[in-house]
Amino acid sequence: MSEPPKHVLFLCTGNSARSIIAEVLLNKQTKKPGRFIAHSAGSHPAGQVNTMTLELLRKSRLPTDGLRSKSWNEFAQPDAPKPDFVFTVCGDAAGEMCPVWPGQPVTAHWGVEDPAAAEGDEETKRKAFMRVFTTLQRRLDLFLSLPLEKLDKLALKEQLDSIGKVG
Repeated sequence: MSEPPKHVLFLCTGNSARSIIAEVLLNKQTKKPGRFIAHSAGSHPAGQVNTMTLELLRKSRLPTDGLRSKSWNEFAQPDAPKPDFVFTVCGDAAGEMCPVWPGQPVTAHWGVEDPAAAEGDEETKRKAFMRVFTTLQRRLDLFLSLPLEKLDKLALKEQLDSIGKVG
């Protein structure tokens, strides 16, 4: 009998860029179908997905249907999927408040700067989104390569914290 999929929740402040990118990447990168199901949410959702996020995902030939900016409160509801992993992707350098998730999921902080806050011309902003995309893709590749079934919770936490430092 196969194991049920692990739910992964990516959290940030606005849920318009970083956490959305991570959600889409993990759902696309999962090599074993049904191994993971990724979700995203924000502590103060922007209400819509950033247009540059959608542009980048489409140019990368990744699905954008059904993406929306939502509150992390949705995942506190009794009928919501219970996360096995919670990754905060809010940047620590920008002075943002990162949400804290109660319960028993394995958590790690994988902070990246908010590309939606990038200043400058359109090209500068696109480069900020691409840097976040590339960083999260590297981290997710490392996450997917972990032998989850062989690691105890403490060792897994250490590995996930270490991945959060990969640029």
